[in-house]
Amino acid sequence: MSDHTYRVPTHPASAGQDSTYRAFTVTGRRQFTLVERERHEPSPGQVRIRIEACGICHTDVLAVEGLRPDPSAPIVPGHEIIGVIEALGDGVDPTWQVGDRVGVGFLGGQDTTCQACRRGDFVNCSDQPQTGTGIDGGYAEVTYARATGLVRIPPGLDPLAGAPLLCAGLTMYNALISASARPGSLVAVQGIGGLGHLGIQYARALGHRVVAIARGTAKATLAAELGAHDYIDSTQTDPGVALRQLGGAAVIVATAASGASMSPLLPGLGRRGELIVVGAAPDPIQVATGDLIFGEHVVRGSLTGTAIENEDNLHFVLDHGIRSRNEVFPLSEAPKAYQHMINGDARFRVVLDPTT
Repeated sequence: MSDHTYRVPTHPASAGQDSTYRAFTVTGRRQFTLVERERHEPSPGQVRIRIEACGICHTDVLAVEGLRPDPSAPIVPGHEIIGVIEALGDGVDPTWQVGDRVGVGFLGGQDTTCQACRRGDFVNCSDQPQTGTGIDGGYAEVTYARATGLVRIPPGLDPLAGAPLLCAGLTMYNALISASARPGSLVAVQGIGGLGHLGIQYARALGHRVVAIARGTAKATLAAELGAHDYIDSTQTDPGVALRQLGGAAVIVATAASGASMSPLLPGLGRRGELIVVGAAPDPIQVATGDLIFGEHVVRGSLTGTAIENEDNLHFVLDHGIRSRNEVFPLSEAPKAYQHMINGDARFRVVLDPTT
């Protein structure tokens, strides 16, 4: 069977059957299978969620491209999930009730007992499931999640519009608010894709002078529409030199999945500036020691955030009119939707609608 096909079960599930639900599992590399599963009661500390929307994120490659420890084990990809609680497991905090609209992101909920959790570092919990990679995710009509990982969804947020904000949005939000840049600082966003088109909006809403960096001139108008004050075409000029000419960046958020494209950015930092890496790349970033020492520059990563930080993120989005530009596919076309994303054809995020 080819990498780009999927198998349909002999008796396809009906979305109207309360006892069963449809899900796409994946094994090997891109071997999608549409399956029918029985609903079961959630385990202690878990809830069962009827999914209303699930975004398709580039991190889904870990599951779909066979980059897990055991690619032969079926897994349901997807970690940008919005849905409604339909069952509660034993021990779930009573603040969560059946009927609540909730979200689940990549980090599936801290255990509250490991050393990191005991020190309040919930993002780095050593026993935190990775939704859609280590445990089943959202390419389905139903999923199960730890209550500690639940995000309360504000009433004004439409699920199909909001699903990508639970990962892509949170990634950009936390990267920017964790930086030491004050409002009015020069902030650069490298890449105008699924992450970058949100990053420009967040940076502008935070009061920064925003510079968008991309290849070619095709996205210059879009960058301005999203809120960028300046645009750098990295094919025509060295982005580090261009940023220095603008005064040096307090923060550069690198979203492109290329270490080689990030390497020239570091000389563009201003005094005590930070290069924050959120785009996972297969190749390394090359850093000259002098570019770190002189100006006391920092290179660091940023990993999404906690459930409560995600709630802060969603309220910020609604308050400031930040919008993810999404293309919506029915759940039945999940393999096609994933291919659309991985080919780079999405403008700019892809969302699955399990109700169609």
